[in-house]
Amino acid sequence: EVRVAESGGGPVQAGGSLRLSCNVSGVAVDKSDIGWYRQAPGHECKLILVINSDERRLYYDDSVKGRFTISRDNAKNMVYLQMTSLKPEDTAMYYCVKSYLVGYDRMDCPRFVGHWGQGTQVTVSS
Repeated sequence: EVRVAESGGGPVQAGGSLRLSCNVSGVAVDKSDIGWYRQAPGHECKLILVINSDERRLYYDDSVKGRFTISRDNAKNMVYLQMTSLKPEDTAMYYCVKSYLVGYDRMDCPRFVGHWGQGTQVTVSS
């Protein structure tokens, strides 16, 4: 059974950094397409950044380009989201997803596709 669990969120001041971790079990991350979504209260659930099985990294949210990076550790079967220069508008619940869906920016996250974790909250204060 595939399971995904996020960790590493928390409060941080604007300009700070956080690294979110995605612990994947039941499937190898180097054979998976893994994406990070985020959703702020009252906002759409948006796919922001992914790493594919061939290690291609694709950004789906221009607001995080140059600040967020995604990586994986095949030996640990982990995927990471490194976030720098954080802004208050980055405040959201962040979700790691195995097998993401592109082009579904809606209020409800597309949990009918892929395997989702419970999310980790990131709160950026000004």
